[in-house]
Amino acid sequence: MAADRVTGFDFATRSPVLATEAMAATSQPLATQVALDVMRKGGNAIDAAIAANAMLGLVEPTGNGIGGDIFAIVWDAKSKQLYGLNGSGRSPKSLSLQWFKDNGYDKIPSHGPLPVSVPGTVDGWFMLHDKFGKLPMKEVLQPTIDYANKGFPVSQLIAYYWNRSVPILSKWPGFTEQFTTDGQAPKEGEVWKNPHLAKTLKAIAAGGREAFYEGEMARTIADYMQSNGGFLSYEDLASHRGEWIDPVSSNYRGYDVWELPPNGQGIAALQILNIMEQHDVAAMGHDSPEYVHLFTEAKKVVFEDRAKYYADPAYNEIPVQQLISKDYAKKRAALIDLNRAGSHYPAGNPALDHGDTIYLTTADKDGNMVSLIQSNYRGMGSGMTPPGLGFILQDRGEMFSLQEGHFNVFEGGKRPFHTIIPAFVTKNEKPWMSFGLMGGAMQPQGHAQIIINMIDFGMDVQAAGDAPRIHHTGSSEPTDEVMNDGGILNLETGFSYSTIRALMRKGHKIQFANGPYGGYQAIMRAENGVYWGASESRKDGHAAGY
Repeated sequence: MAADRVTGFDFATRSPVLATEAMAATSQPLATQVALDVMRKGGNAIDAAIAANAMLGLVEPTGNGIGGDIFAIVWDAKSKQLYGLNGSGRSPKSLSLQWFKDNGYDKIPSHGPLPVSVPGTVDGWFMLHDKFGKLPMKEVLQPTIDYANKGFPVSQLIAYYWNRSVPILSKWPGFTEQFTTDGQAPKEGEVWKNPHLAKTLKAIAAGGREAFYEGEMARTIADYMQSNGGFLSYEDLASHRGEWIDPVSSNYRGYDVWELPPNGQGIAALQILNIMEQHDVAAMGHDSPEYVHLFTEAKKVVFEDRAKYYADPAYNEIPVQQLISKDYAKKRAALIDLNRAGSHYPAGNPALDHGDTIYLTTADKDGNMVSLIQSNYRGMGSGMTPPGLGFILQDRGEMFSLQEGHFNVFEGGKRPFHTIIPAFVTKNEKPWMSFGLMGGAMQPQGHAQIIINMIDFGMDVQAAGDAPRIHHTGSSEPTDEVMNDGGILNLETGFSYSTIRALMRKGHKIQFANGPYGGYQAIMRAENGVYWGASESRKDGHAAGY
C-alpha cells in the first residue's frame, strides 16, 4: 500500500490553517469571522465561542439555536485547567411516564410539543461568560443582532437541509411564519433576515439570562407550549440551571483524551479507544479490513454499555470510572472475534468490577481554548416556534426511554440522554487539541477515529478529518431499541473494494451512504505555540486565524 494512502494525506481537501494570535473553526464562514472579530476587539476565546454560537443560531438554524442545549470544555490558560459545562435542560415537571402510558405511547414522538425540554443554551452562555468572559455580552451578541436585522446570504448545505425541514415542521404553529417565505425555505444565495431573533438577542444582551428564563420571553414560550398541547411551563424555565462538571479522561498512547461524563455519550469515545489501544492499529493501516473490523466491533461492544448506563447522573449512580478503566476494557475486548462480525453483545457489569448539531472551537493569544457543541436535535428541532422570538424549541426529549427501570426512563424534571459531546486532548498536562465531530451516534465513533488517524496513522489535523470514515448503525440505543442482527456498516467513499469484500466475508453488512458521517472542527496547539486549524470538508465549514 502506498505511503500516502497509509497516512490519509491523499484525502486531504486542503492544508491546515496556521496562526499565532487567534484561531476559530466553525461550520459556517460568517460565524468564524464573527469569532475572529470579537477577539480582535479584545475579547478572548470564550467571548468568541459565544459570539460564534449565537451567529450559527442565525445562519445555521438547521443545526442549532437558542431553543437547544449546550456543552463545552474550556482550557483556562490562567489556571491551566480544564472546565466542563453541562448546559442541558430538563423535561417538563408536569409530564410523567404514566401520562405517556395512559395515552398509548410506546415511544416519545420526534416532533411537536411532547419531546420539548428546557432550552439550556442561553444559561450556558452566561455561565461561560460570567466565569471567563472579558467583553460585555452586548458586544459579544451585537454582530449576530446586526446580521439578523440586515440579512445574510444562505450557504449551500444549510439551504439544502432547511428545504428538507420545511415539509416536516410547517405543521407546527409559528414555524412557517418565522422560518419560510410564503411557505418556502430560502434558497442558496438568498439573503435571509430574522428580525425576531435580533429582538430576542437584544433583550438577552440587555437583561441577561433572566430575560430569557424569567421575563416576558419565558411567559411567551410557556403560553405558546400550553396552548399547543405541550407541558413546558414558566416554572420549568425559571428553575433551570446548568452545571459545571469535571471532564474525565483516558490516556491513549501518551495523549490524555477528555470528554464530559453522562448524561452525554462522550465516554463512549474513551471506551472505544481503550479497546483499540490493545492492538497495533498503526500496523494495520487505515484502509484495511483488520482495522475497520476491529473498530466496528469495539463500537458495538461499547454502545451496549451506552444503551444501558448513559443517563442523567442525578437519577442514577453511573459507574463512569469503571466504564473508562483499562481493566474493564480488557474484559470487554475479550468478547470480540477478530475474524467474525458479532450480531449482538451483552452490556457489561462495571459496577461489579455502567441529529444535527453544530460544533465550534476557538483559541486566543493567551492560550485559552474552547470546545463547544450545541444543538436543537433533529436539525431544526421540534418545529415548535414561539411567536415573535425567532427560534425553534429543541426535541431532545425524544431520547428518553418509556421502559420502567431503564436508566434513561422518562421522569419529570430529568435531563435526557444526550448525543452532543465536545472533546479535548492534552499531552504532558498541556493543551494539544480542541475538537469535536457532530452527528448523533456518529459523534463518539468520529472522536475515536480522529484520534486514531492522528496518533496511529500520522495524519495532520486537517487530513484526520478528511479521511474516509467508518459509521456503524443499528447498535442498541438508550431508547430501548436493541441490536440483534449486527447492524449496518456504512463506509464512506475511499475504502478499497478489497477491504470491503474482506469485511463482507467476516459477516458485516456493508452499505455506502451519503451520511451522516459527522461535521468536524479542530484546533491543535503546537509546542511552539502555533495554532493549527481544521474544518469539515463535508459541510460549509471554515477555519481561519490571525
